[in-house]
Amino acid sequence: MSEPRSLKAQAAAHHLLVGFALNVQQLRESEAYRRLVAEQSSIAVAENAMKWSSLRPTPDQYFFEDADFLLQFTETNRIKLRGHNLCWHEQLPKWFGPTATAANARSLLTEHIRTVAGRYAGRIHSWDVVNEAVEPKDGRPDGLRDSPWLKLIGESYLEVAFRTARQADPTALLTYNDYDIEGETEYDAAKRSAVLLLLRRLKQRNVPIDAVGIQSHISAGGQHRYGTSLQQFIRSCREMDLEVFVTEMDVDDRELPRDVLQRDAGVAQTYRSYLDTVLREQNVRAVLAWGVDDAHSWLQAKRPRNDGAPHRPLLFDEKLRPKPAFAAVIGSFAAARPLPAPSAGQALRGSKR
Repeated sequence: MSEPRSLKAQAAAHHLLVGFALNVQQLRESEAYRRLVAEQSSIAVAENAMKWSSLRPTPDQYFFEDADFLLQFTETNRIKLRGHNLCWHEQLPKWFGPTATAANARSLLTEHIRTVAGRYAGRIHSWDVVNEAVEPKDGRPDGLRDSPWLKLIGESYLEVAFRTARQADPTALLTYNDYDIEGETEYDAAKRSAVLLLLRRLKQRNVPIDAVGIQSHISAGGQHRYGTSLQQFIRSCREMDLEVFVTEMDVDDRELPRDVLQRDAGVAQTYRSYLDTVLREQNVRAVLAWGVDDAHSWLQAKRPRNDGAPHRPLLFDEKLRPKPAFAAVIGSFAAARPLPAPSAGQALRGSKR
C-alpha cells in the first residue's frame, strides 16, 4: 500500500494530531506498548496520572512521579501532551469531602491549578481545565451540574479555573471537555444546548478558553446516530473561535454480536463514519482514543457486555495488534479535507514542542 501505515503520518498530512490516553503503568512496564505509542502518536493525554486523586494524596502534598514520567516520555518521543484535568467532580481525593468547605474551596482550586499547571508550564499542548460541568438532568436553568465545586463556590468556579490556568500556563490551549454531546437523542440535544450556553457565557465575559473537547465515547449498532447535529455544534464552536478536539474516543460494542469478526467490522464502521463526519469541520484539530489496547479499556469493568465477552472498543487488540478500526481511522484521515496549517497564534499556544 502507498499510504502511510502510521496514524501520525496520515494525520500529519492533514495538519491533524492523533494519539491515545496513556496508562503510566503500561508505559513503565511494556517495551512493546512504549514502541507502539511512539510509532503511532503525535499527541497523548494522561489517563489518570494528572487527576486530583492521583496528584494529591493529602491537602498539603503532591505526587508528581507518574505525571513527570509521562511528560519525559512524550518529550523524548516528540509527542505533544494534553493535561487532564484541573477541575472535575469525580476522582477527587478521599480527603476532599471532609476538608473542602465554602470558605476554602476557592483557594483549594486555585492553589491546585497554580501548582500543577505551573509545574508543566510551556510543556503542555492543552489542558482540560474544566471537565463535565454540564448536566441538564440536574434541572438548573443554566444547565450546570450540581457538583461539589458549584455547591461550594458557585457558578464562578468555572471562570476562576480558566483564569487561574491562563495565569499558570500562558501557552497551553485551555479546553472545556464533556460527553454526550455527540448523538441525535433528545438528551444529547439538551446537553449540546447547555454546553453552548456555557461557552457563550464564558466568551461574553472574556474568560480565556481556546478549545472544546468532545469526548466521543460512542456506541456501535442499535439506533445510535452521529451526524448533522454534531456538525452544527462544531460549527457553533468555530463561530466562537474555538478549536475542537476529539478527546476520549472509543466505541462501545455491547449491542453488536459476540462474534469477533462481526464486532470488529461494526466497531471499525462506527469509527469511520463518526470521523468522516467530524473531520469535515476545519476547527477539529486532534483525535485521541481513550486507551491503546482493548484489554485495558475502561469499558471492561465499567460497562461490561451482557454476554461476558471482553469489549473490543479500541484500535489495537490485547496483544497490541492493529484491528480493522485502525485501518478505518487511517482511511478517515486519508479522506479528510486537508486542513490549513495552524495559524501563528495557534502555533504559539499548544505547539511549542
